[in-house]
Amino acid sequence: MSDTLNPAATATTSPTRTAVTTRDVLRAARPRGKYATGGLLAAIGSALSTVALMACSAYLITRASEMPPIMYLNMAIVGVRAFALGRAFFRYLDRLFSHEAAFRQLETVRVGLLERLLPIAPAGLARSRRGSLLSTLVSDVDEMQNLGLRVIQPLLTALGVSIVAVVGVAFLSPGAALGLALALILTFALSAWAISVVAARAERSLAPQRATLLDALVDYLGALDVLVAYGAEPAARARVDAADRALTNSLVKRASGTGIAAAAIALFTGVAIAIAMISAIPVLQEGGLSGPGLAVLALVPLAVFEVVANVPLALGAWRQVRSSAERIANATDAERVADVPAEVGLTELVPVADADLLTLSNVAIRHPGATEPALRIDALSIGAGESLLIEGPSGAGKTTLAHALVRFIDYSGSIRLQGVELSDLHPDTVRNEIGLCEQVPYLFDEDIRQNLLFAHDTATDRDLEVILDQVGLGDWMRERGGLSARVGERGALVSGGQAQRLALARALLHEFPVIVLDEPTASVEGDLATALIADLVNAARAHGRTVILISHADVAGDLFDRRLRIEAGALVSAR
Repeated sequence: MSDTLNPAATATTSPTRTAVTTRDVLRAARPRGKYATGGLLAAIGSALSTVALMACSAYLITRASEMPPIMYLNMAIVGVRAFALGRAFFRYLDRLFSHEAAFRQLETVRVGLLERLLPIAPAGLARSRRGSLLSTLVSDVDEMQNLGLRVIQPLLTALGVSIVAVVGVAFLSPGAALGLALALILTFALSAWAISVVAARAERSLAPQRATLLDALVDYLGALDVLVAYGAEPAARARVDAADRALTNSLVKRASGTGIAAAAIALFTGVAIAIAMISAIPVLQEGGLSGPGLAVLALVPLAVFEVVANVPLALGAWRQVRSSAERIANATDAERVADVPAEVGLTELVPVADADLLTLSNVAIRHPGATEPALRIDALSIGAGESLLIEGPSGAGKTTLAHALVRFIDYSGSIRLQGVELSDLHPDTVRNEIGLCEQVPYLFDEDIRQNLLFAHDTATDRDLEVILDQVGLGDWMRERGGLSARVGERGALVSGGQAQRLALARALLHEFPVIVLDEPTASVEGDLATALIADLVNAARAHGRTVILISHADVAGDLFDRRLRIEAGALVSAR
């Protein structure tokens, strides 16, 4: 893998999906190319200009106090101006190039994460909490930009400036250079200790605690009406407050480690200056060093340590970046992707002559992460245009079968579509042939038109109205004001039955040869449920579609060509 989070994205023959590691995430987030190189060189140039400006200023002020002819000061005056302008110029280039490089890599990380998440949704993410996943997609990915901006670049800049400064001071006083080098080494060591020991535990807990807070907030806001109705709102708010306090405490602990490192910098700055004075004053008295030279030795450490002050911040940022990288890697870990089909296979279905539409034999399907199959099917054939009812109690494995048919989860045995094994086809190819209307269809916070058009973006308003009439929503749509009527967030303005009819309308618009209806009456009661199923099945059959209805409730059998039942984890004929 070079700069992507999807190491299996280019695979065309192997169905194995490789889990992303923390190292992969960090490698993908590391800025590279001309922008990263230009930003690093500009940062070093700005830092060196800061040190040189301090040295030139010290020399100019002390030399001017001796009142020499102005010609002896011209070079120092020009140097002060040049380094002052150079510091601002290089700092501008640093921000321009470094942020461009960081944002380019941020795009790589975010797109790579989405490329890993989309193929394993929804089955591979069933055990992920929404708040944690949201934190990973937003906060943790955003944190990756700090790898270059606040970790790599400050550390390399501090190291480069320290080496140049020590070498430069050595020309004036070897003893002062030795003291400066010793102070810098002790500063690096103490800063690393303070950050790694004092602040490390807090750093590791920040990302999980931020995710916990988001989980609590999502649960609290998403179910606020229910919490208020049952008097549970104070307890839910208390969980949010507790998560917030835990996060605040960790931030304070992290700040204490950074404070110790900052104190070490202030201490060793003074130590470096003291050593410089102790070693340089005797040389000055002997005539081996001028007064301006002594001033340079006294003030250069101040500028050097100003640059080195970024080291504790960089070490602290590294802890947080690594923690976020671990969470990004865990979002698509091996356990989640083990039973989810890889994005490989044929992208075009070439039917086998005289083959049934769907044929299943010796099939075993298990939930992601489970060791035992949830459903076994010895043999089943489904012809084109046939309607099939699959019944069974809740938890029997009906939805598991639906998810296997659309390749949300993997299977063993054989499932053939028009004679071609499903596992030999790319999952997107399968989903162009088999459409799933889920138990709770997702409706976008848009109008009716937009909730239908994404299934067939070239459809006209007339096409949409005809489809809505066929699924029994024509009068409802016109009463609401037409296709521009909004359905609300997650379909809040429509009933469960209307949401199912809209889902079927989308499936018919997309022209799936096979439509799987998963528990369409889960949120509909009594006679309304019976009428809904009849309308759904008749509308699908009128378009020549093959219909597989999954239901735990009693359904009139005269609507279907065959009726099957799941018992003890196996598919059998209904009694």
